Amino acid sequence: MYEKNLNLSLLLDFYGELLTAKQREAMEFYYDEDMSLAEISEHTGITRQGVRDCIKRGETVLLEMEAKLSLAKKFDLQKNNAQNILDLASEIRDINFKRNFSQEIAERTDKIVTSAREILR
Repeated sequence: MYEKNLNLSLLLDFYGELLTAKQREAMEFYYDEDMSLAEISEHTGITRQGVRDCIKRGETVLLEMEAKLSLAKKFDLQKNNAQNILDLASEIRDINFKRNFSQEIAERTDKIVTSAREILR
């Protein structure tokens, strides 16, 4: 049985425009809509084997692009770093309240939190 690599759904978001229309459509149905090869075949009028081939070729393109550009990896790293910043800012805020409260530290911590949340949007 063929097992789905769900990371490909994310790669499809980043590099989907580089695929042919048929590849993109088949991959969107398969990964985003969770349709079976038979269902996609019925919907698109392509044979089941043709659908599988479109998906496999599309996967190859997406994986090659990620290997070259690493956009999804960089996005994930940025997201993790922004979450770490939020966590650290929260710790700083707690320490500030427990110790000699500084309005200046509180204001800067709020700005850090706001900036990190913007990154995570």
